[in-house]
Amino acid sequence: MAKKLVIVESPAKAKTIGNYLGPDYQVVASIGHVRDLPQPSELPTDMKKGPYGKFAVNVEGDFEPYYLVNKDKKKIVTELKRDLKEADELYLATDEDREGEAIAWHLLQILKPKIPVKRMVFHEITKDAIQEALGNTREINTHLVDAQETRRILDRLYGYEVSPLLWRKVRPGLSAGRVQSVATRMVVQRERERLAFIPATYHDLKATFAPIGADENSFTAALNSIDGVRIAIGKDFNDNGKLKKQELRVLSAEDITQLSAALATNPDTEVAAVESKPYRRRPAAPFTTSTMQQEAGRKLRMSARDTMRTAQYLYENGYITYMRTDSTALSKQAITAARRQASELYGAASIPEKPRYYTNQTKGAQEAHEAIRPAGDTIRTPRQVENELNNQQLALYDLIWKRTIASQMNDATGQTSSVRLTVHTAADAGNELNFSASGTVITDQGFLAAYEEGRDRARYSEAPSSETRLPKLTAGEALDCLGANGEETEHATTPPPRYTEASLIKALEERGIGRPSTYAATISTIIDRGYVIRRRQALIPSWLAFSVTRLLEENLGKLVDYDFTAGMETDLDQIAAGTENRVEWLRNFYWGTDNATGDGKQSGLKNKVDSLGDIDAKAVNSVDLGNGVTLRVGRYGPYLERGDGTHASVPEDLAPDELTGKVVEELFRKAADNGRELGINPATGRMVIVKDGRYGPYVTEVLSEAETTEKVKAPTASLFKTMDISTVNLEQALQLLSLPRVVGTDPGTGENITAQNGRYGPYLKRGTDSRSLTSEDQLFTVTLEEALAIYAQPKTRGRAAAKPPLKELGTDPASGKPVVIKDGRFGPYITDGTTNVTVPRSSSIEEMDAETAWQLLADKRAKGPSKRGGKTRAKSKKKTATKKSGSK
Repeated sequence: MAKKLVIVESPAKAKTIGNYLGPDYQVVASIGHVRDLPQPSELPTDMKKGPYGKFAVNVEGDFEPYYLVNKDKKKIVTELKRDLKEADELYLATDEDREGEAIAWHLLQILKPKIPVKRMVFHEITKDAIQEALGNTREINTHLVDAQETRRILDRLYGYEVSPLLWRKVRPGLSAGRVQSVATRMVVQRERERLAFIPATYHDLKATFAPIGADENSFTAALNSIDGVRIAIGKDFNDNGKLKKQELRVLSAEDITQLSAALATNPDTEVAAVESKPYRRRPAAPFTTSTMQQEAGRKLRMSARDTMRTAQYLYENGYITYMRTDSTALSKQAITAARRQASELYGAASIPEKPRYYTNQTKGAQEAHEAIRPAGDTIRTPRQVENELNNQQLALYDLIWKRTIASQMNDATGQTSSVRLTVHTAADAGNELNFSASGTVITDQGFLAAYEEGRDRARYSEAPSSETRLPKLTAGEALDCLGANGEETEHATTPPPRYTEASLIKALEERGIGRPSTYAATISTIIDRGYVIRRRQALIPSWLAFSVTRLLEENLGKLVDYDFTAGMETDLDQIAAGTENRVEWLRNFYWGTDNATGDGKQSGLKNKVDSLGDIDAKAVNSVDLGNGVTLRVGRYGPYLERGDGTHASVPEDLAPDELTGKVVEELFRKAADNGRELGINPATGRMVIVKDGRYGPYVTEVLSEAETTEKVKAPTASLFKTMDISTVNLEQALQLLSLPRVVGTDPGTGENITAQNGRYGPYLKRGTDSRSLTSEDQLFTVTLEEALAIYAQPKTRGRAAAKPPLKELGTDPASGKPVVIKDGRFGPYITDGTTNVTVPRSSSIEEMDAETAWQLLADKRAKGPSKRGGKTRAKSKKKTATKKSGSK
């Protein structure tokens, strides 16, 4: 019996929708895209030298792409064709965005159905939404397909033209990208600002006051001015450590001492003015893709990639609406459901008389979906779904639920009161001191009862203003001065904060660069490529990123220009709207066009790259640190170089702004120890040295020139974990080089037993039978009797008995599982019982805190399982370019 065939992207989505549609429908998954642009090497032989040869795109014609079914999707395509033969109607139910539209179009081109085809779209996976979508099908939107295809071709042209330049001038294997290169530049630019920043120190002063005889009503106020001159605070200094306005006064430590002494005498104090004004705060709009990623980063410490992966699960299983959207709007049904639930949970007075409506304010917002919200016309609370979701899924659902409910609740209201005080003293530092204090009293929590939006860190390291409760005061009222507070008064201005994933996403969106649905992939790419290192929440650029950014800025500046990149997004939106021609746009981008000034050809990517002069690779990869020291980015990492030719390696995890003069000298000192001579090995007559290599410190012997010519292999041995490169001596080195040690002969087998130090730690070996030792020291102390006793024990298969953890780090907020540090065969590692991550070499077990461990585990989860095994290259069959049909 024929069925209606429904194709979606994922198995989870297929299963959920299949439950709603019933037995008359067969719902199957394409598992994402089924075909793509191949690598040029995968093209048919007769196409490799033609117009498709460089990009798998005909750049000499109308930029027609050549597509191949992905190798891992051939079986899926075969199954889809088989299912299609048994169907009497085809529904393409991929996501309602450019990517989903393109997947549907590709399926249509590959399957070539001879039965009726309908495009089925929905923004949430609920029974009502699916039934409604069945009754409101449409044709494939060719403009959306054009926009996605243009973006894919654009990224191929950009990457394949620019990346080889990076390979030649910086390091093999690097990549450039339209959005990733700009995002990297933003992170690098922020670090440049931090490097150039000069801190300024300043003091402030706070004192405690109270109504006469009412010390229990005391409050704290901050010093604002002395004799009419305002006191400088952090925001009054520029990045060069200078005052923005010279008429301000910078307090010194001596001033603080004098003023504190004067305030201790309870000088005359009166209330100069009291002001009170209404306070009102509106709730934040419902989530878009961008704001969801930002809030999940701030509040749940989830990476953008982890957030999108979790949101995808929630959407495909019917918990939330579509998670790739620029819209802040809610449907009428959603507004009704949110208002009803807010009223039930927080009282009828918690919602305004009229519903709240939100409009997009984001630059370039273009998707037609709703905001991200709990799915359905009746909203389920987190408690109702807590047994169906894991901790991370529940945490994100809870965040989305709170944001949705709060968006339909009342404003938070109250009163903000401020008071100005005048203190008359006889202090040498000033006679008339002006203090101020303010406080907000919330009289109606409104939406704050459900949710409060997170914020990024402020620019200066000033303590946030607390909600001071002020007593009832009147102008002219006399007060007691109870003295200056004894807290720290000296402060230093701080450089601009590094980007976090949340703040970088916010900055990209504000500039109109990229699209929120691609931010997670963009950030993951720049981290995976080694351009950016994540330390807790902060994104730190590597020195490699400095080199890449400098090369692009100085030679292809337009490609990493913020406005130019944002303009490309606008153009892609116009292609999606049908007001821009994709072929003409690609032709202009790649080849350039003639114009009145005659320089139009210079604007094309092809001409820009081809016309580049000789680029000084050494200059691109060098940074002058002053004092005759240059940092260079080499093939194997960054290193320091002095004029006399001495070098010192720079740790990969050392942030650029942490490379101070003191650190530079320490690195050169360590480099001097690297290769330190320990003495002559009496057995070989060779010099023994200690070195620090890529895999840790080791000792080795220096070969003679003749031995080097004959390619003799120098004996080497790694230092024990208990040894230090700066203190290891010749005796210890000779012991290490003596390994493996013959412990003795097994009288039962006649085989020698040796003690060896291997990749997985110290062990005994007898023929092919190996047994682990418990410590490296046993390599030199284990006796034959002890070795025989070890071999007398049954050999442990699989894992040995569990060792106690080295450190406990509490419960992971994402997984809800206890996190510990264990000692494994590859060294100490962090685990929650499911996810494992090695403790970074730059960190010690003692220094590792819970927050850092949780972030490392989150990063590991976001990367997914590692791929094992080598790749096999299948023989490609000769094919001709697939032209798009007019019905596209």
